[in-house]
Amino acid sequence: MASKPRQDRGGIRSSIVLRLNLRLFLRLLGIYFTTDLLLLALSWGGILLWADHQCGEIAQLVAQRGVPSAEATVWMSAGDYTISALEEAPSESGLRLGGLLLPMPLGDQTLPEEEQALRVLSLGEEPLFFGPWGTHPGRGAAYTLSLPNDGEPYAITLDLEQPVTILAFAGRILLVCQLFSLLLNLLKNAGTIKKTLRPIQELAAAAARLGSAPPNMSAAELSALAGRLDEINATHLDKRIPVSGTQKELRDLAEAINAMLDRLGAAYRAQMRFVSDASHELRTPIAVIQGYASLLDRWGKDDPATRQEAIDAIRGEAESMKELVEQLLFLARGDNDTMQVEMSDFDLTEVAAQVYKETGMIDQTHPFSARWGTTPVPVHADLGLIKQCLRVLVDNSIKYTPAGGEITLSLETAEGAARLSVQDEGDGIDAQSLPHIFERFYRADQSRDRKTGGTGLGLSIARYIAERHGGWLEVLSRRGVGTRMTLVLPLASLPGGEG
Repeated sequence: MASKPRQDRGGIRSSIVLRLNLRLFLRLLGIYFTTDLLLLALSWGGILLWADHQCGEIAQLVAQRGVPSAEATVWMSAGDYTISALEEAPSESGLRLGGLLLPMPLGDQTLPEEEQALRVLSLGEEPLFFGPWGTHPGRGAAYTLSLPNDGEPYAITLDLEQPVTILAFAGRILLVCQLFSLLLNLLKNAGTIKKTLRPIQELAAAAARLGSAPPNMSAAELSALAGRLDEINATHLDKRIPVSGTQKELRDLAEAINAMLDRLGAAYRAQMRFVSDASHELRTPIAVIQGYASLLDRWGKDDPATRQEAIDAIRGEAESMKELVEQLLFLARGDNDTMQVEMSDFDLTEVAAQVYKETGMIDQTHPFSARWGTTPVPVHADLGLIKQCLRVLVDNSIKYTPAGGEITLSLETAEGAARLSVQDEGDGIDAQSLPHIFERFYRADQSRDRKTGGTGLGLSIARYIAERHGGWLEVLSRRGVGTRMTLVLPLASLPGGEG
C-alpha cells in the first residue's frame, strides 16, 4: 500500500517536469536559433558594408592615378586586394550573391558611376555558414567591385579571408557556448521545476495516500496522514493552506482549496447540527411513546381512562413524528435537487382565498381577515408548493399568537412582483433571533417547543419554496406588537393574455 503513492508521485513528477523542461528547452533553442540568424545577418551585412567602403576608397585612388598595369596587379596579389582591367564594362548593376542579383546596390554613394557598379560576393571553397569543423572557412572568400571607368573597365577584388575567418571563429565559440548553456539549462531547469512543483506533488501524494488508506486505520493515523496535506486537519477542517510568500499560481490554487474547505466545513457543520437537532426532535416523542407504553403495561390494561390517555398520547406523538419525518424528507429532496416541481400559471388570489377559508374552519381561537382586490395576480409556480408555503406562514402565526389575536392575510402587487403577507398580533421576534429564524430547528422561544408543537422546520421549508420559485421571504417584527411575513414572487401572465 505504501509503494503505490510513491509511484503516483513519481508519475506526476516525471510527466509535468518532463513536459515543462522540454518546453523550456525548445523555447531557449528557438531563442538561440533566432539570435544566431540575426547575428549572422548583421555580421555579413557589416562585412559587405566594410568591403564596399574599402573598394570605394580604392576606386577613388584609381580615379586619380589610373588603372594599374598587369605587372602591378601581380604585385598587388601579395596584399589584401587586387585591381585588374576588364575587357568589357559590366552589363548589370547591383550585388550578386551566387545566382541571386540584388537590384539595389549597397555601399558608398561617392563611388564614380555608382549606378553601373557590379558587386560580387564569392565564398570560394567554403559555404556561407561557418564551414565544417577543422577547415579554413575564409579560404577563397572575396568581394569584387566592377566599374565601367569611362570605357576602361576594371575590377577591384578584396580578399575577405581574414574577416570571414574571425567571423567563423566567433560563430563556433558562440555555438559551443550555446550548446553548453542548453545542456546546463536542461539539467538545471529540471531541478527548479521539481522544487517549484513540490507543494503540488505533496498535495497529490497526500491525497493519494488518503484515498488508499486501509479501512481499519485508526483516527490518530488518519489525522496524522491528513495533516501532511499542508497541515489540514481532516477531522475538524479548521486548518488552511498558507498563501503568503508563495508563487501566484500556487497562491491561487491554495486560495481555491481554502475556499473549498470553507464550503466543506460549513456544510459539514450544518450537517452535524442538522443530524443533532433531528435526533433531539425525535428523541422526545420516542421517550413519550416509551413512557406511555410502560404506563399501559403496568396500569392501563384494566384502567380504561389510563388506557385511553396513553393511546391518545401515543397517537399524537406518532403524528408529530410523521410530520417531522415528512419535513425532513422535503428538505432532503430540496438539498439533493430531486424535488418534483410542476410549474403552471394561476391566480395567487385564489390560492390565498382557499387557505384563508380552510384556516378559518380549522382554527376557531383567532379571528382572521383578508385584504385583496378583485384583480387577478398571476404567477408562474407550483400550485401545491405555494399553498404549502402559505400554510406554513399561517400556521406559524397561529402558534405564536395568543387566543383572540387577529391574523390578517393580504395580497398586493408592486414593481413586477406579487406580495402575499401574513400578519399577526403575537409576541414578535427579538432583534437577536430575527437573523436565525430561517435556520433549521431554530426557535426564538425554546421554552415553548412542546407548547406550540412545532418542529422548527416550517420557515426553512417556506424559504426553500420561495427561493425555488425565484422569490424570497421578508420579515418585519417588533417585540410585543407582532410579526408580518411576506412571500414575494415574480408576476406572470395568465393563460389567454390576462394580467
